[in-house]
Amino acid sequence: MESNPPRLKTNFADNDRYIYYILYIIYYNRLHQLKNAFEEKYGHSPKFYAHAPGRVNLIGEHIDYCGYSVLPMAIEQSILAAVSVNDSGKIHLSNTNPQYKDSTVPGSETIYIDKDDPQWHYYFLCGVKGIQENFSMPNLVGMQCVVDGTIPASSGLSSSSALVCCAGLVTMEANEKSLSKVALAEICAKCERYIGTEGGGMDQSISFLAEKGTAKLIEFNPLRATDVKLPGDAVFVISNCCVEMNKAASSHFNIRVVECRIATKMLAKAKGLEWKTLLKLAQVQTELGASLEEMLDLVEAVLHTDEYSREEICETLGITSEQFCRDLLSSNTQHVSHFKLYPRARHVYGEASRVLRFKSVCDSQPADSVQLLGDLMKQSHASCRDLYECSCPELDQLVDICLKAGAVGSRLTGAGWGGCAVSMVPSDKVESFIQTVREAYYAPDSRRAAMEKQSLFVSKPGGGASVFIQE
Repeated sequence: MESNPPRLKTNFADNDRYIYYILYIIYYNRLHQLKNAFEEKYGHSPKFYAHAPGRVNLIGEHIDYCGYSVLPMAIEQSILAAVSVNDSGKIHLSNTNPQYKDSTVPGSETIYIDKDDPQWHYYFLCGVKGIQENFSMPNLVGMQCVVDGTIPASSGLSSSSALVCCAGLVTMEANEKSLSKVALAEICAKCERYIGTEGGGMDQSISFLAEKGTAKLIEFNPLRATDVKLPGDAVFVISNCCVEMNKAASSHFNIRVVECRIATKMLAKAKGLEWKTLLKLAQVQTELGASLEEMLDLVEAVLHTDEYSREEICETLGITSEQFCRDLLSSNTQHVSHFKLYPRARHVYGEASRVLRFKSVCDSQPADSVQLLGDLMKQSHASCRDLYECSCPELDQLVDICLKAGAVGSRLTGAGWGGCAVSMVPSDKVESFIQTVREAYYAPDSRRAAMEKQSLFVSKPGGGASVFIQE
């Protein structure tokens, strides 16, 4: 190893020499290669490095933006950036992947992000803009950055959010500002909406708050993370169905957000609540002081199973079409004419209950804990597939193969409509499981076979975002 390696910045990450050496060993080769790429690009060494991990959500899909807890863990795949600082007032961005083009923008309050053209550097600029606005800095210090990513793009493992988080961390460090990890997570969750995605904060929270060796229960309002000890006799295996889904490039994700928002209004109005101020399904439960089971009963009593038209929603809420478009729809859902409220609300309340049961099993560790957790994962996938309709044929096929290959539970993870499945596999069956999935899903298709090395792997809980200083 080099004699003067980058030092983990201890006033941001854990002030622990053991943690530092583990992180340095993990990222040594990437840091070295990225340093060389940076020097070749800019002609000098980087001042520091920043790293933000991707994540796999074990259970709790599409409920963070409804106000409910989720249960993810960070993965070792991450976004890593090398950075130098200057007085040019410009931000120069480059990527080690040649398919992502270089970009140069002014570090001023005129930073522009095109929602209709979600290129890679716009995600980076979301993080830059979020820090800029938080500290009210009209002009940022000039930066030269080279970014390297090992998270498969559009795979449901949060590559875009990790890029936003890494950019926020880079911008804070370059401009000599200081924030807690909780504050950074909240800022990055909000600023990713500059690209048009109305997410709920899970991805950014676990990217910053993760700790190696443990999953986390992420709760919101206020944001907090609690360790979740996973069973020792099972591991989680990630498998990519090789169908890419970019949340910001379609309206699928935001349509679900809007449907949950409308369902919130309809349920609240039916119960005589101040529905105009409520935006999330969890808020209705809180206002009523009801259990999740009682909320499921309320969905049955209030919402019909057929689609709702705009006209029916407006009539029920007593609002005009203009108010409907302005207050309830997002910019990329203005075209939608019919909304599925009943199945979306049923999924959210049911999934929120499954998250709490999953954590309870992990806490108590009964003898059949692996089977109980596996059953909850299978129920989650069925709900995502049938009620939330965020799966796809390839994901359903992959999940079925994983279950037949020996997984006790398997489900889509991430936004869906493509991307990855996560499977809980008994430790003594991992090797045979991977071989069976390889032969049944990847080998028969040349395109999948070519992607298999990065698409099928065991995942262990990784650590959160960090800064390395080059001395």
